[in-house]
Amino acid sequence: MLKRVFVAPDPGRVRLRGAVRAVFGIGLAVTVCGLVGHSLVAAVLGGLGALLALFTVTDATVRGQLVTTALLPAVGFPVLAAAAVLHDYPVARDAAFLAVVGAGVYARRWGPRGHALGVFAFMTFFAAQFLHAEPAGLPELYAALALALLASSTVRFGLWCYERRLPPAAAPAPPGGRGLARITTRQAIQATAGAGFALLAGQLLSDQRWYWAVGATWWIFVNTTSRGETLVRGFRRALGTVLGIALGLLVAVPLHGAVVPTLALLAVSVFGIFYTAAVSYTWMMLAVTLLAGLLYGLLGVLDPALLALRLAETGVGALGAVLAVLLVLPVTTHATTDAWIQRALRGVHLCTAEAAARLAGSATADPAAHVAALEPLLGRVRLSLAPLVHPLSPLRARKARARQVLALLDDCAREVRGLAAVAADPEASHDARLTAACQRVEAAVEALTSPRRAGDAAAVAVTVPHPPVAEPALLHLHGLERALAELSAPLRSSPRAPLVDA
Repeated sequence: MLKRVFVAPDPGRVRLRGAVRAVFGIGLAVTVCGLVGHSLVAAVLGGLGALLALFTVTDATVRGQLVTTALLPAVGFPVLAAAAVLHDYPVARDAAFLAVVGAGVYARRWGPRGHALGVFAFMTFFAAQFLHAEPAGLPELYAALALALLASSTVRFGLWCYERRLPPAAAPAPPGGRGLARITTRQAIQATAGAGFALLAGQLLSDQRWYWAVGATWWIFVNTTSRGETLVRGFRRALGTVLGIALGLLVAVPLHGAVVPTLALLAVSVFGIFYTAAVSYTWMMLAVTLLAGLLYGLLGVLDPALLALRLAETGVGALGAVLAVLLVLPVTTHATTDAWIQRALRGVHLCTAEAAARLAGSATADPAAHVAALEPLLGRVRLSLAPLVHPLSPLRARKARARQVLALLDDCAREVRGLAAVAADPEASHDARLTAACQRVEAAVEALTSPRRAGDAAAVAVTVPHPPVAEPALLHLHGLERALAELSAPLRSSPRAPLVDA
């Protein structure tokens, strides 16, 4: 698990740059809040607001990211006011919190902007419980939040906007036309039901820290579209929390809130959240848990009992999410997984066609943009197959097939990246055999993505007719052909035993 984090592909070092920029952006936000005289509580809220703005705003263009960031106060300020005003009215507060949960998940149907605004609304309500916000303190909290967003945006869009030099890579929407509307409606109902259970059970554990259970349920539902994905995410959240609490006992508790070392470790935690989020939810949750423990240390309330309660509340939240996906509008993962695999394979073909066109002399062909779009598609495939490749999965045969599919898709991505790199070389020459090789890749993808019928053969005949040659582009194309040929067996064999049936 540790190896996967540090050897995972990071094209253009985007994850590394994003993590370093987050440390600077959040650090500047908190520093500015301190310099203007805001209280520790207000500075913590400002830092959290900056973290959310940098983490959740993922529009495809810089302009879109700027607009979404500017809209964050429009949802955050009213929610913060409601949470503060209703703090002493538990029934109304709980009802409002559940309404924010449902609305926040439902908003994902409007794409990255809706997702970011929904997350910001939820976390603002959550932070109000964490910091015990009261109506009298709202002006200072508003000022700190606005100042922090301005400071972090200065770093993101002004001082270090590396996205301007990168091709836009939007997160892939769920396949199937109106699928996003159906998925968000179902998940809004599931998340509200799961959060309701977590809220009630969490309050039985603690009438002060119950919101941790609701937070656990909420974050388990983020970026999942099927029952299996949600179950695996719940397990990973619990595991990451356990590891984070263990690290907190060794590191955060002995510090007793000492400012300088705590701030240094907070910076490390922020870096860990951003650097690991795309490749390991477990490690991200470890960093989040450590960050929360360090913040409690700064606030003067950290002790081992509090960390134990944090673990218990997380378990309750995970249980709420599991019950919701099992009992409320359950959906299996097979159809979702098959759709994501087909989209990834078509993405491989688009990358290949663009690279071939570039090598043929086309000035408008841009394989780099399609390669960038392929990465999130492969991420969705990994997420969909996670239930099968999980160590606790009892389906050993299907686990082996799923691992084979992931390995071969990674091979395809590696060959496509190499082909795009060759195409970017202005000295690369066109070889007439490229056209034939690209046609074979297209035929292989078409064979793998065509609808499967009951009478289909056990595997699709996809062959590589030519041995590797010295031409770099052809070497990558032949490697791609081999990977596609080997994919036919796990993807198209035994129609009665689907690849995923979680």
